[in-house]
Amino acid sequence: MTSNIIVGAGLAVALFAAVTGTALAEDTPKLTELSPDGKDACFGRIYDAAHLKLRPNQKVGRIFFYYGSDPVSHPNEGPSSGPSGYNGFMATTVRGAKKPEWVGGWCGKDDPQSSEIHCGMECDRTMALLNVDEKGRLIVSGVHRDLYLDAGAEDELGEKEYAKQALGTEDDGFRLDRMPAQTCKAEFARIDPVDPALGAPLRERLKPDQPFCYGRDYDAAHLGSHPDQATHTIRVFRGPIELASFAKDGDPASWPSGADIVVSVTTRRNAAEVTQSYSCDGEADQWRCVASGKTSDFSCDIAAKEIYLRRGANGTMMLANPNSSLPIIDLCSKAAEGETASDDRVYRLEPMPQAACAP
Repeated sequence: MTSNIIVGAGLAVALFAAVTGTALAEDTPKLTELSPDGKDACFGRIYDAAHLKLRPNQKVGRIFFYYGSDPVSHPNEGPSSGPSGYNGFMATTVRGAKKPEWVGGWCGKDDPQSSEIHCGMECDRTMALLNVDEKGRLIVSGVHRDLYLDAGAEDELGEKEYAKQALGTEDDGFRLDRMPAQTCKAEFARIDPVDPALGAPLRERLKPDQPFCYGRDYDAAHLGSHPDQATHTIRVFRGPIELASFAKDGDPASWPSGADIVVSVTTRRNAAEVTQSYSCDGEADQWRCVASGKTSDFSCDIAAKEIYLRRGANGTMMLANPNSSLPIIDLCSKAAEGETASDDRVYRLEPMPQAACAP
């Protein structure tokens, strides 16, 4: 199946205006049918083998609907932003699948007097129609077979592949029981589980006004088992110069965008320390750091020279160097063209005292 479909901010406003006649998220009418007390609400059902045996064209074995704040997204390295405004999320797990697929969007009413709730997605697509029965169960109908597929997928994929990837012909009219909100949160957590050892994102660990130092010194045993690795020592840090630069020109609200870092290295062949500065931006689960000319003069364009920082387990930092962008070689040389050829692609760096990164 394709990636999840979720309403974009601009489209969400337009769609919600069409659905409820209200264009602003803060003016969204509360759906008391789903949540009488105004708190997040959860509905779900897990179908047993007997039920599924009687319905061979129903692929969905587990289904959960969550009304409330986003239960899927995790804190990442991008600048902090406000709530998405999406208020309806549905997760389904088909027979034999190891984890759910999910969608999210806006839920509201065309007619405030109607009992039916419409949940829409981008491009005016429908996620589901919701009704609450006399026993408080949530009836989920209007679920299209191509819920997780792109528009026009049936023509693009062909009949056989579409039947394989789409939901089943009996995947509609679900009757879900009300459950504790934590049950839905646990179900959505199965989609993209977080390794607790990773801890907080780098942008939370590393503050705009605080220096840091990470590094590693490779011993003879390691270098002996990695003969194609050039790096002997490596440091990644922010010091007084980088802090002053961000204090002058940076925006703490956009941290880590615009953060300068410095990488210093020594190699097997050159014990003299070589440094290179980079300017970083937070993107998804990593910092993308582009080489800059603040510490060196270059005879070539180094704007394409990028390294990536990610949080590692137990307080470490991972540095990726996929395209020969570290100063273990001359960044303007022929050897720096293309992908990293040596065994210097990924580093696991330990936090170090700031003195270990002093120039």
